[in-house]
Amino acid sequence: MGKKSELLSCHIPGQTEAGCDEAGRGPLAGPVYAAAVILPEDFRHPLLNDSKKMSEKARNTLREIIEKEATAWSVQAVSAEEIDRMNILNASIEGMHRAIRALSVKPEFILVDGNRFKSVDNIPYLCVVKGDGKYASIAAASVLAKTYRDEFMRKLSSEYPEYGWDRNMGYPTREHIEAIARFGYTPWHRRSFHPKQLEKTLF
Repeated sequence: MGKKSELLSCHIPGQTEAGCDEAGRGPLAGPVYAAAVILPEDFRHPLLNDSKKMSEKARNTLREIIEKEATAWSVQAVSAEEIDRMNILNASIEGMHRAIRALSVKPEFILVDGNRFKSVDNIPYLCVVKGDGKYASIAAASVLAKTYRDEFMRKLSSEYPEYGWDRNMGYPTREHIEAIARFGYTPWHRRSFHPKQLEKTLF
């Protein structure tokens, strides 16, 4: 498992901070999901970490705990069609804006995973590279975004089983690329995302 990182509970003690993260920037299909989470400053859990470093079982366990114990939380999706229209970076930021605005409590400060963001409702913010391994609220947001997106892709896979979305979650695995070459795009595919090996087949 490796050494567990110590997550910071907040950036500035005493202020209401929302951690934000997204899941699904790299897949060829499906929405990008974004989450915003406000945690109590005394929130601690030994399983909480960057969601990519957690097992699926741990993520699902944490999701229930976060939803129960968070001061406020929200998960929002931005569709493949919107991603194609505004590009994946802007779609990810848009998803985080939607999640922040859907919170039942307005944050005084926003902690964002990554190095790019745009101001929302004049709330001060800080971008933190690899923030999901540094701040508890960002880690919690990463858990929610990841679990909600995976759940959605598994449900979608029952409609389109040939693409293996229950296993690859829409990412560009060999199985997924070969399925696109054979069966073509679905309405859930991002048309602006196509691997080089598909260009001669599809275009």
